[in-house]
Amino acid sequence: MTRKVFALAVVFLLVPVAADATIARAIAFDDKVENAAAIVVGKCVAQRSEWDPARNWILTYSTFRIEKTLKGNPSQEITIVTPGGTVDGITQEIIGVPQFREGEDHALFVRPSQAGPTVLYLEQGDYRVIEERGERVVQPVVSSAVLIDTGRGSAVRPESRRSLREFEGSIRQTVDRRQKFKMEMMKQQKEQQTSLRSQIRRNRELLALALIGALLATWQLAKRW
Repeated sequence: MTRKVFALAVVFLLVPVAADATIARAIAFDDKVENAAAIVVGKCVAQRSEWDPARNWILTYSTFRIEKTLKGNPSQEITIVTPGGTVDGITQEIIGVPQFREGEDHALFVRPSQAGPTVLYLEQGDYRVIEERGERVVQPVVSSAVLIDTGRGSAVRPESRRSLREFEGSIRQTVDRRQKFKMEMMKQQKEQQTSLRSQIRRNRELLALALIGALLATWQLAKRW
């Protein structure tokens, strides 16, 4: 009979509040795009689970064949590492960690970790891609956690389903907007540096004139004596 070990994810996103409820800080879509090292759409083609070197945690390795890269430069495949899984009849289940199945399509926000690429913001960085009425639709993973807006201190609704085309468009808009903002900041910094150099140059000129005036005054005074 399979033995199960239940564990809580020790991350800043999750706070256990009851045996059957967890609250998680809601992450804005723009923040996901900004903080992701890569964003990909792909199909899970292989999976394996094994103990970590210290045999404290079971890690699951899910390999995705990449269909589209929306940010970053991954190769044709990427292997996502997530805590939890089953090895030798022992199962570890981690609250908030996305679970994949071979054959499923996903859109993933990826970040690096010591164990390898993993999902940014856990379940909030994972989206299922399904076929619906001839159109590919992206839907957030159904989570058992209650999403909280920490600024307001109130629960928020999960993201709405949308077409893959809309999803890609939102990512492009966010990337372009953030890039434009960074360019504006760089422009302002350059203008400030130019202004500072100009002020220093003017001050040097004034200092030189003052020094020349002092030398002339000293020379005139020396002549009188």
